[in-house]
Amino acid sequence: MPHVEHIQPKWPAPANVRAASTFRTGGVSQPPYDDFNLAAHVGDAVASVTENRRRLKSLLRLPRDPSWLDQVHSDSVVEASLSSSPPRADASVAREAGTVCVVLTADCLPVLFASKNGDRVAAAHAGWRGLAAGILDNTVGSLGLPGHELIAWLGPAIGQDSFEVGDDVRIAFLGRDSAASSAFVPNARGRWQCDLYALARRNLAQLGVTDVHGGGYCTATDADRFFSYRRDGQCGRMATLIWMER
Repeated sequence: MPHVEHIQPKWPAPANVRAASTFRTGGVSQPPYDDFNLAAHVGDAVASVTENRRRLKSLLRLPRDPSWLDQVHSDSVVEASLSSSPPRADASVAREAGTVCVVLTADCLPVLFASKNGDRVAAAHAGWRGLAAGILDNTVGSLGLPGHELIAWLGPAIGQDSFEVGDDVRIAFLGRDSAASSAFVPNARGRWQCDLYALARRNLAQLGVTDVHGGGYCTATDADRFFSYRRDGQCGRMATLIWMER
């Protein structure tokens, strides 16, 4: 198996917490899913996804298969568990060592959480719909700790310069937080450039989570490393994972 590169989050996680976020390279999927697609729902060949997931488990030395979700841009959070039918949710929480939380993205923002004492972790899929619906609020609530006892990491997502949205998106956030207007810059087309990272950081700060790391990526402009639905339409998905060692 060729060497597969990935992102190892730079954050002060407890020693027993492991996390990673994949690039698009190192797998076997054919265009337009080339080549390390980890999603089973985008039209890729089942055999290719199966092999890519096998490589993922080997690459990261995962203690067990990841707890995949059926992501629908919701505010639903579940306890991570292995299931033949992935639960319909956009975040999962684990309190047991060896249970792997995972989310799939290709422009949406993956957010990882860990308790500072290393006894629980979570992964959330936070596109604009999920953010506006309260997916981070519900994830923090499901972790059952005050925000100051958590740390968070923001993975690769679409950058503000590439993420044009309409008034509906801006209004959805202003309804939650009037000061969120600072995350929207008007463009020459009468629309808005939306900063997902800024929106997530504002949301986390309101929840008391101020120990936040990561950010600064742009999936849309970095075609060599990342899938981007906004850029390509039909494409694969990266995985962002977190777990506790036994």
